[in-house]
Amino acid sequence: MGIGVSVFLIAIGAILAFAVDATVSGLDIAVVGYILIGAGLIGLAFTLYLSSRSNGPVVRDREVVRDREVPPRDVY
Repeated sequence: MGIGVSVFLIAIGAILAFAVDATVSGLDIAVVGYILIGAGLIGLAFTLYLSSRSNGPVVRDREVVRDREVPPRDVY
């Protein structure tokens, strides 16, 4: 889940939890909103955690091979 999807879930959850005043039999829309907010927050924390781990330094061992040396050119 990316940052965009997490923010989208948080926004939809906040709308359902705080702005919608409808009733559905057998379903509390505010609870669904809180669940979506929680899922968005968990997804955001997980995404930020993984992105901070993957941006570490990259260390590679490379062998430098010198094929030939270019002689200096005369400048007139």
